[in-house]
Amino acid sequence: MTTTDTPSMTDTAAPSRTIAPADAPVTLTHRPGRWIDGWNAENPTFWAASGRAIARRNLGWSIFAEFLGFIIWQLWSIVVVMLPAAGFQLTSSESFWLISLPSLVGATLRFPYTFMVAIFGGRNWTIVSAALLLIPATLLGIVVSNPETPFGVLLLVAALGGVGGGNFASSMANITYFFPQKEKGWALGLNAAGGNLGTSVAQFAVPIAVTIGAGATLNISLAGWMWIPLILLAIFGAWRYMDNLSSAKADFGSSAAALREPHLWIMALLYIGTFGSFIGFASVFPKLIADQFPEFSTIQVGQAAVSLAFLGALVGSLARPYGGRLADRFGGARVTVCAFSVMALGALALVWTLPMHNFVVFLACFLVLFAATGMGNGSTYRMIPSIFAARSQARGYAPGTAEATKMIRKAAAALGLISAIGAYGGFLVPQVLNASQLATGGYQAAFYGFVAAYVGLLLLTVFVYVIPRASLAKQRI
Repeated sequence: MTTTDTPSMTDTAAPSRTIAPADAPVTLTHRPGRWIDGWNAENPTFWAASGRAIARRNLGWSIFAEFLGFIIWQLWSIVVVMLPAAGFQLTSSESFWLISLPSLVGATLRFPYTFMVAIFGGRNWTIVSAALLLIPATLLGIVVSNPETPFGVLLLVAALGGVGGGNFASSMANITYFFPQKEKGWALGLNAAGGNLGTSVAQFAVPIAVTIGAGATLNISLAGWMWIPLILLAIFGAWRYMDNLSSAKADFGSSAAALREPHLWIMALLYIGTFGSFIGFASVFPKLIADQFPEFSTIQVGQAAVSLAFLGALVGSLARPYGGRLADRFGGARVTVCAFSVMALGALALVWTLPMHNFVVFLACFLVLFAATGMGNGSTYRMIPSIFAARSQARGYAPGTAEATKMIRKAAAALGLISAIGAYGGFLVPQVLNASQLATGGYQAAFYGFVAAYVGLLLLTVFVYVIPRASLAKQRI
């Protein structure tokens, strides 16, 4: 078994440094269970001849599985607003808990999911993680068919939807092993954007599906059943077409070392502000529209309603790759500062225009906010490898040395850990809005709090990463 290429396979960091490919020809060994030995994507001859095709095939099925994971993860965000029409009696606070608990569970699961690919293999874990999606999808279809279902049961099924949130971490970890350093950014960007789009698709497709053939009540059970054929397809596709790489190794030591880095925690805060805001606002947007504009929040189709909330998640998802691209050109810290500035202005404009009770203005403010969170997602994620590369240079580690390799591994581990911590924003944002409504009867206080948080994170980014400092080799982050 060839494992000498492990450092290059686990490196998701430092695009400014390319690991030299091995000169020796690459000979792959295929074992039962679709295991591959001897993978070395950094070898240009192997990559051009067969490596790229294999990697792209695995990327395509990984995106599809992660896409479905996001759908199941955020399914309750749109189901909740339709429960009253289906006969359920829920308080606003109970609705917020059904919306936010999947994000809490999903964020927590991202920590163990990060290591599952290295333990079980990328193909094997994709099969398992996709199969797990069948549980919350099936149970949702069952429990929403009866308006007498206790709230505790609804909450449990919503929590189980969190398994879809964990898929992001394992999917990203799997793909980074397949691609060479120069193409990791492109591959991971596609993987992330494809997953994020699942939220938008769920919020667009579910209201349409549950109204088809509906009589006096919605056929809300379809919100769960409709995804089962696609999940089964993802399981089959992973089993038939994906591969396990023996060179993928768990690196618990690097993760432990990364947790001791102060910059990991600073970047985790920034990522809560960007990705946490994106997933948090995406999950509550249908409810906010229904609460603020019941007469304009939906387009009537028969006797049911189709939410326009999918536009927010769609805009945020499509903006993410551009945030990364701008970060490559101008520096991640500067783009992140601009993103937080627009997020603060967008939230402030939203508060100031709420008394107008104008749905078009409300939607426009939120779409600006979503676009800024998407850009910030890309730029903050791009900052992480740059920070660890700068730390390595500031400490005088020469490229290729053991110390430099350890720093690269720490950066790779930090990417997974920060993505997990940032996902907790999906729980925090709805609960802040819930607290604001319980305390004041409205959401203005919450949005003023968001403005203050974005300004604080903006200043933190400026002082730590925009202003040159010796600990980061005076580099532009």
